[in-house]
Amino acid sequence: MGRFLISSSLKKMRRDHILKNPICVVFITVSICCLFVLIFSMLRLPEISLGRPYSNMINRDVLRDDELGKFVEMMVGMLPEDLAFTVFVPSEKAFERDLRLRVNHDLEGDKINNTYAILSRILGFSAIPRTLSTLTVPFGEEISYDSLSGFTLYISKVSDAMLVVNRVKSERVDLKKGKIVVHIMDGVIMDADFEQSVLPDNNEEDE
Repeated sequence: MGRFLISSSLKKMRRDHILKNPICVVFITVSICCLFVLIFSMLRLPEISLGRPYSNMINRDVLRDDELGKFVEMMVGMLPEDLAFTVFVPSEKAFERDLRLRVNHDLEGDKINNTYAILSRILGFSAIPRTLSTLTVPFGEEISYDSLSGFTLYISKVSDAMLVVNRVKSERVDLKKGKIVVHIMDGVIMDADFEQSVLPDNNEEDE
């Protein structure tokens, strides 16, 4: 019984000594805070699709004006960088394949104004006034938003690194230009009427 009392007294004295030592108190407080931050961060980690884990992380970077071509630069430049927008722009390959637009051919002389008019119409079909990254698109579900022109965009995510918008697949996703989110698409998003108006004439020979 005496040994028990002595042992209890020694433990109490050590505990009181630790609590009176400011360095020990600070160390214990910081350790507890770090533990809470770690637990909180783990609980808030975004869900990763099991299909292609972490594959999309390499596609999230900052958009440089000289990186993706003149037409993309022109389209994104029509939007204010300090406001939230998401734009699904065609790749340079899609511009040439689907619209027959070529930088060296359609940005010269009297063709410049017509090119700007086409790009502004495409921007109206493919831009929405909100931020939409791949992380905010639910996997395997389809969501819809009205574009700036009122054209409805049907958006789905088929993997961590790919969106599909009105049946057009993405090539690169989650690029940033100020507050603007840019997704590069393997095709042109537009309504049927405008598509008919810009379809190349089959009888027209390429210059």
